Amino acid sequence: MIPLADKPLLVRMMERVTASRIANNCVVATTDSEEDDIVVEICKSENIKCFRGHPTDLLDRHYKAGLEFNADVVVKIPSDCPLIDHEIIDKVLCYYIKNKDRLDFISNLHPATYPDGNDVEVIPMKILETVWRKAKLPLEREHTTPFIWENPQQFMIGNVEWETGLDYSMSHRFTIDYYEDYEFIKSVYDNLYKKNPSFGLNDILRLLDEEPELMEINKKYAGVNWYRNHLNELKTITEEQTKLI
Repeated sequence: MIPLADKPLLVRMMERVTASRIANNCVVATTDSEEDDIVVEICKSENIKCFRGHPTDLLDRHYKAGLEFNADVVVKIPSDCPLIDHEIIDKVLCYYIKNKDRLDFISNLHPATYPDGNDVEVIPMKILETVWRKAKLPLEREHTTPFIWENPQQFMIGNVEWETGLDYSMSHRFTIDYYEDYEFIKSVYDNLYKKNPSFGLNDILRLLDEEPELMEINKKYAGVNWYRNHLNELKTITEEQTKLI
């Protein structure tokens, strides 16, 4: 609910997601907890589609949102990515469209190469239903897709890497979990939004080249992600892919 360019962060993020030229049904999948009534109110006021589901079982929430909106494919984008580039969303979706007959799951996270906060995961509903029925571990339910990418022997998995050949996944933090993250993201919006509301990844990187001090705002959290809490449980994630606070 915190403001970016005079609107709630959620609204600004949805502007970026709905800028995708391929995605055609963008939904905020929030919880059925009373504390998230405000999310529903904002969605109504901004004419954003909304679905309410389980507070902690996001696999259940995403699957049932897919059923509610009669989806063929669910594209999961975390709500902590207010700088996500719609061009990256479309690159992952294009890769899915070209390979949908041979792949069960596509993301840009295994391995990740884009700056943290550009997360896109594509799950066909038939695969999501299978996972919804089979996944049992709490982390599999909370994070929706680990059952897939932790079991490459069961699923055909595809990945989209940054075409530059660079890997900024552990060095550039465009996601929001801490107040310093908000300060960084707000600085990016303050610098870029009025000139171009649909500014993209390259615009952000140019800004950081021109004003490198902005990188220092949340630098101490670069590389910190949810993997750090589950290294003993995850088979396909190494210590190099996360950082302890």
